[in-house]
Amino acid sequence: MNSVISFVDIEEFWEIEHLTNSLNGSGSIKNFKETANLILDKIKDTTILSTFINSKVTKDIIDSLPGLKFITTRSTGFDHIDIDYARSKNILVSNVPTYGENTVAEHTFALILSIARNLKKAHSKASQGDFSIKDLMGCDLKGKTIGVVGTGHIGLRVVKMAVGFGMNVLAFDPMQNRFLAEVLGFKYVDFETILKESDIITLHAPLNKKTHHMINEDTIRLIKRGAVLINTARGGLVDTIALTKALDEKILSGAGLDVLEGEDIILEEKQLLMRRKKDLYNPQKLQLTLRNCLLLQRENVIFTPHIGFYSKEALQRILDTTIHNITNFIGGNPINIVN
Repeated sequence: MNSVISFVDIEEFWEIEHLTNSLNGSGSIKNFKETANLILDKIKDTTILSTFINSKVTKDIIDSLPGLKFITTRSTGFDHIDIDYARSKNILVSNVPTYGENTVAEHTFALILSIARNLKKAHSKASQGDFSIKDLMGCDLKGKTIGVVGTGHIGLRVVKMAVGFGMNVLAFDPMQNRFLAEVLGFKYVDFETILKESDIITLHAPLNKKTHHMINEDTIRLIKRGAVLINTARGGLVDTIALTKALDEKILSGAGLDVLEGEDIILEEKQLLMRRKKDLYNPQKLQLTLRNCLLLQRENVIFTPHIGFYSKEALQRILDTTIHNITNFIGGNPINIVN
């Protein structure tokens, strides 16, 4: 097969160099910083598409690439790809099953500690020359109850870290590992109990029809007053309106967010201007963007721009798995298939 391999949404020179060198001889290789929808005219001959979470691979995108045979996302999540439509077109889709369990888990605790020790407020005061400790009293993590929603690779690493901090750990997952629960010393409970009893709720679930808006206006009523919400998974797990309301009513005392609902429309100015008019002037999307901007201005909200995965080591693991996905597909032995 004469492969044309297109990497989209990729910026780091060392990543491009590593991919190009590793795939030398596997086909013609193209690299683009832009998302797929912005460069369709440049990738029409693509047979293998490597994408990231910012590139939505929709039915329209798939139909615009007539020679497409294989999609490999440089992420564990694949909700940005229409995998059902891809299957209907006999296009295989693969992912990177594991790469950043420790990376994302460490970032989760970076957000937890930032809120527990008022780092955002402390930094703001110190930057303005105010070195008083008034209003900066924090809290210990030891003895607090953390509710971990999702006990996959990342969730279990969070559990281990929480145990190390001396926290009481509750977990919710439809697929329970009772053996590990006993070994690590945590307890599986239902989602309602997580909300009612946790001082810190941290989300590590995939985004799908069942988990979309799992934190909503109904479920926030169950949350223990004064709890903290952490989301390093997917923005769509949390209804932005409900989150704002929970903060307004002091149901939540703070939130640590590495992801936002609708984060794909908070783009660089150049990309925003290049979007299709129906996206640019979509009232719902514009309203969501405004809500997000107001949310991020809050003193008790810590936000990072989806960098939980973003360590040198994790990126190396992502690239190496992506290379294996591509070479195995070309060799007729596809791996890590999700559809």
